[in-house]
Amino acid sequence: MIYDIRHVTRFDYGAPVKFARCNLRLKPVEWPGQRLLDYRLAVAPTGHTAPAHAEAGLANVTRLVVDQPVQRLEIDSRAAVAVDRLVPMPAADDPTLADIARLARETRDLSPVSPAQYLYPSPRIPLDAAIAAWCAPDLDPARGALDAGIALAQRIQREFAFDSAATLVDTSPAEAFAQRRGVCQDFAQIMITGLRAAGLPAAYASGYIRTLPPPGEARLVGADATHAWVLLWSGPAQGWVGLDPTNGIWMAGDHIVVAVGRDYGEIAPVDGVVLGSGAQKMEVSVDVAPVDHPPALAGEEKARNNGSG
Repeated sequence: MIYDIRHVTRFDYGAPVKFARCNLRLKPVEWPGQRLLDYRLAVAPTGHTAPAHAEAGLANVTRLVVDQPVQRLEIDSRAAVAVDRLVPMPAADDPTLADIARLARETRDLSPVSPAQYLYPSPRIPLDAAIAAWCAPDLDPARGALDAGIALAQRIQREFAFDSAATLVDTSPAEAFAQRRGVCQDFAQIMITGLRAAGLPAAYASGYIRTLPPPGEARLVGADATHAWVLLWSGPAQGWVGLDPTNGIWMAGDHIVVAVGRDYGEIAPVDGVVLGSGAQKMEVSVDVAPVDHPPALAGEEKARNNGSG
């Protein structure tokens, strides 16, 4: 499947912003089962963009500097991605959770996708005794890793309510867990909390999921959103396996990985520093459309008007 993805972020400021320096993590990474075919980044009305190093996790980072006063800023990201990923199938000879925990502790790999990077608490996903105890029944050390992972994801999907008004971007896993409500970010963080408490390497995946309209209805352009789910390292043979606790499903052909980190804070789509005195309003529109052929995206990243800096 080939996807044409458009992710537009608009900022409106109450007073002109004199300077902004932002990190953009909008360009999908190369990941097993997906290939980036084309990419374009445009910033209006002004800005300078340049590649930057990912300080943590796995991400394609672009540094954006706005050095002229602006009261409105639009960041328009377009990607063409081919996804060919099968649904994992748990088997009797899968490594157990005890095997996975041991292999992760013994690894000598220190790359951004090493399981050793994702064993321990992180700033936004601390250890939590209540979440650990709730997840424990699904995480028997003798259980197969894939079987246990999908069981926990489906239990979260059954017992938690999706409610976009219940939490904010900085809501802790403990707060969302206590009210049993939240959004994809909350459910991913709750699941990661439980997995890490059991000694298992679990990563936070940020990206997109194709949304299918009801039968007979047209797909709504711009109605999609960024999505978050969990990656569980399942041994050298399986590698990282994706689990989506919001929907109780595996990461498969409808998921597009943009970035991978220990938590949202490491791989937020847009963050940085803005110098200004007025209020800020942000609007995000995401559209994920399956297409027959890669769309023409006009080549390389650019910032409108001023070009790349």
